[in-house]
Amino acid sequence: METAEKKQIVLSAIQPTGTPTLGNYLGALKNWKTMSNDYECFYAVADLHSITVRPEPAQLRRRTLEMYALLLAIGLDPEKNTVFVQSHVNAHAQLAWILNCYTQFGEAARMTQFKDKSEKHPENVNVGLFSYPTLMAADILLYQADFVPIGVDQKQHLEITRDIAERFNGLYGDTFKLPEPFIGKAGAKIMSLQEPTKKMSKSDTNAKAFISMLDDADAITRKIKSAVTDSEACVYCGEGKDGVNNLMGIYACCTGKSFDEITAEFEGKGYGDFKAAVAEAVVEELRPVKAEFDRLIADKAYLNACMQQGAEKASYFANKTLRKAMKKVGFYQL
Repeated sequence: METAEKKQIVLSAIQPTGTPTLGNYLGALKNWKTMSNDYECFYAVADLHSITVRPEPAQLRRRTLEMYALLLAIGLDPEKNTVFVQSHVNAHAQLAWILNCYTQFGEAARMTQFKDKSEKHPENVNVGLFSYPTLMAADILLYQADFVPIGVDQKQHLEITRDIAERFNGLYGDTFKLPEPFIGKAGAKIMSLQEPTKKMSKSDTNAKAFISMLDDADAITRKIKSAVTDSEACVYCGEGKDGVNNLMGIYACCTGKSFDEITAEFEGKGYGDFKAAVAEAVVEELRPVKAEFDRLIADKAYLNACMQQGAEKASYFANKTLRKAMKKVGFYQL
């Protein structure tokens, strides 16, 4: 009898710091479901990472539940994937402490994200913010991940993860797999609807600049209609047409049409027709996700059961790696 070929492992995590945007969905989350067909996937709600900014406790609890429901709503089958909440797996914090002791101060101090966030929040430059990359390294190394889907802004974090793993392996022998960045189908880079030279962000102070994955049809239509374009009133991709290029990118992602096909479709038509079509395509893209989210969030018992199952599956894998690392370091084992 032939044994099934062992799938390579993918780890990805998302913080529960607010509802993801259309940009998060088209750029990354939509691909997570596709990946689950070809890889052994671990998907985490990274709640441990989100307390560096001291969220309000009730809000963190609510957002964690909502983010978990949203992961299931985009089609991540909890039977097929391991979908879990990071803080439910104690090994993350335990391995992070060990890795802190194998990370040089200078390495952590060089991290761009630490520098940026320290400047933005000078009143709260905490040690957690500084050691954030070692917790991220623990997240990845615990599951012996082959691949990690990352954006450009996380490239440095994956590099330090590999450096820490190589240092540990060099001292104690083969313990951690060295993860590679996941280069799958290129996710679209969706820009702000109001400042199309800037990436779409859920933390934007202008609510018209981003579409939330849970926005209703009216809100989506309003935001698309008020999106910045230009005075040319001609739909094609070109230099200096950032707003139109962005809307074309969104429309292409939602319909599967090429830029050439979109240009031909709207030849002789103005931005009013184009924006109406983009809005309709986005509404249809997000409609099933929102409907499934609304169904799931009303069934807390089911979500809790899935979380429990996810935590048990994740802990089984994570604890094997943690025990191995602890033994290598020399901790006395019972």
